[in-house]
Amino acid sequence: MAFQPTLMALAVLALAGCTTIAPDGQRSGVAQLTQGKTGGVDASLAAPNAESAQRVAELLAQPLTGDAAVRIALLNNSGLQAAFAQLAISDADRAQAGRLPNPHLAVGAFREGQLRTIERTLGFDVLGLLTLPWRSAWQSQQTELAKLKAAQDVVRLAADTRKAWVNAVAAQQTAAYMRDVKEGAEAGGELARRMARVGNWSRLRQAQEQVKLADATAQLARAELAAKTHRERLIRLMGLWGTQTHFTLAERLPDLPKAARDIHDVEAQAIAQRLDVKSAVDASRYVAGSLGYTQASGVINALAVSYQRNTTFNNATGDRDTERGFELELVLPIFDWGSARNARAEAIYMQSVAQVAETAGQARSEAREAYFAYRTAYDLAVAYRDEVVPLRQFITAETVLRYNGMFASVWDLLGETAKSVLAVNAAIEAQRDFWLADTDLQTALTATSPGSLQRLSTYTTSTAAGDAKEH
Repeated sequence: MAFQPTLMALAVLALAGCTTIAPDGQRSGVAQLTQGKTGGVDASLAAPNAESAQRVAELLAQPLTGDAAVRIALLNNSGLQAAFAQLAISDADRAQAGRLPNPHLAVGAFREGQLRTIERTLGFDVLGLLTLPWRSAWQSQQTELAKLKAAQDVVRLAADTRKAWVNAVAAQQTAAYMRDVKEGAEAGGELARRMARVGNWSRLRQAQEQVKLADATAQLARAELAAKTHRERLIRLMGLWGTQTHFTLAERLPDLPKAARDIHDVEAQAIAQRLDVKSAVDASRYVAGSLGYTQASGVINALAVSYQRNTTFNNATGDRDTERGFELELVLPIFDWGSARNARAEAIYMQSVAQVAETAGQARSEAREAYFAYRTAYDLAVAYRDEVVPLRQFITAETVLRYNGMFASVWDLLGETAKSVLAVNAAIEAQRDFWLADTDLQTALTATSPGSLQRLSTYTTSTAAGDAKEH
């Protein structure tokens, strides 16, 4: 049995030698966890440097796409860099937890008459040495949880940036179409003013056209404000400032895919792939492991041994006496036997189990809701693209023919043109809602909670349905 202390000492020394700080602050581990979970963007998670700044400048020099916006955010977002800094702190704590505890050296000098005493004490925290493997493992587990949290921050930032880009581009398109509506209203208002001046129109008809112009002007102002607001949110997520904010957005949203994704096992995918579910399960397992340690150390929570060497000098006779010995310090469990600590540890474990169940239930529900929103958004976008807009364009073309044949008035032509523009604008909103729902679905299935899931736009044009009946 004499070899057991030697083996234990070697194991402790080997453990202490392995506790080095990761050179990249665990960024490579986060990159592995987020692979395939950022919308198809294989972005670098390196620390900001001159190379990343140059890459950001190159991406901003071209019309900004959704993928480029995500890459810039993952390179340049200050909040994400703060999350990586927190991960590096946890990694440093992990390395520190695996280091051997330093011995304590105490030296004292005392004088009593002709006697002078020098005391020297070298102490070791025995309990700290014995629990070193557990503390190192515990902190390593905390680092793994911190890594999972950072991975969720990466995926969430990628999803938020892509959604901000979709909203910004859609708002830009909407503002452009609302300018066309305002121009048409201005033409109608000018014509109404001239006809009223020569007596061909009543003041009531003129006022009706002026109201249309005022409403179109207000709608354009709202659309331009929305475009600026969504652009600024995108700028914040990408971490841009100064001249970097003068980038050019892509002119239009991507086309719809040829077919929607048909997923039958959304709940199973969410449970198997989501990072927040894995984090909750790992946290519960780690808490269960700590419960045993708490129960074991609930009584004896401090144990120290020290070696003392005391030397006494007699200045009168020149004699010197030396005392040597060991001292053991142990807390006596007289008043506290650790029952409260054990109860607290058990309550924390039950709390973690409940959190696992809650996270899993939320993941299942969000996956179902996100998939339903995705399919509905796709069907609506296809309906606008293939039915509503073509019908409105047909009606406008027929109105032009009737106007040329003097079977329709200029007011009919202006009205149909405005309705056609509004129908196209509604199609843009439906296309926007689809890409937002697509991002939420991917996040809900593979990464973490998308937060507030995308709600389909409630804006509809009366021209799309009601006016179609008139023709």
